[in-house]
Amino acid sequence: MRFATIEFQGQPRAAIDFGSHYRVTPFGDLAAALRAFDGDISALADVTEFEAVDVAEAVIRATVMTPNKIICLGLNFTDHVAEMLHDRPAFPTLFAKYPLTLTDPYAPIVKPVISDAMDWEVEVGVVIGKPARFVTQERALDHVAGYTVVNDVSFRDFQNRTSQFLQGKIFERTTPVGPWLVTRDEVDDASDLAMTLTVDGEVMQNGRSSQMIFGVAETIAYLSQILTLEPGDLVSMGTPSGVGAGRNPQRFLEPGETMESTIEGIGVLANRIVAPDSSTS
Repeated sequence: MRFATIEFQGQPRAAIDFGSHYRVTPFGDLAAALRAFDGDISALADVTEFEAVDVAEAVIRATVMTPNKIICLGLNFTDHVAEMLHDRPAFPTLFAKYPLTLTDPYAPIVKPVISDAMDWEVEVGVVIGKPARFVTQERALDHVAGYTVVNDVSFRDFQNRTSQFLQGKIFERTTPVGPWLVTRDEVDDASDLAMTLTVDGEVMQNGRSSQMIFGVAETIAYLSQILTLEPGDLVSMGTPSGVGAGRNPQRFLEPGETMESTIEGIGVLANRIVAPDSSTS
């Protein structure tokens, strides 16, 4: 099944995709809805209809808007490790984001005047369902509600100021997420999906999720040894090669350009880059 967070009566609401219409639930975004059901995505699918909204009229918001945690993997594809001139990591390279970093799947993204190195990263997003603490790799996928698309827009000049990635990854409203949460069965747990990113139609990234160094199950099991993963949390699994910083010469985003981030079977993000004083319409 597919789920989304849509705008309804001025508020985000978790909704179920029925092809021609969305069934709107009484809950907030999908993170809030998953928390209400302790991560049971099948229970959410059984919610009595609140109201139907035609798909053509729906305004889709970020899949999760209020996750308690956003954990991201850096350097998780062998070819991306090579293009960034790093050694293959022995353990997952982790950093965090915050809810204010997230934005909607079709929202414009402002290029801040203080950065000259705005880059793209198409990534598989894992939305946590049932709470996960000290889980084995064999049982880890039981704690996944579904998958979404993330573009980990990065500001390389800030990222490279120190050995820590954080400041280059948390500019407000720069990480689009969506448009849907697709359940595990629909995409075979994202084990081998095509991942592409284009800028104004030019292919920049073209990889497959099977190229991950640390897969979804391994990552969830690893994280669960450190902390409790909770319903609605978002784990972003890293990006394949083709980022702007890895090119020669380097290539970064400018106002007026449009990124499309596509993951097979999950969906497409489409985000136009705008200047700070530009209209976002």
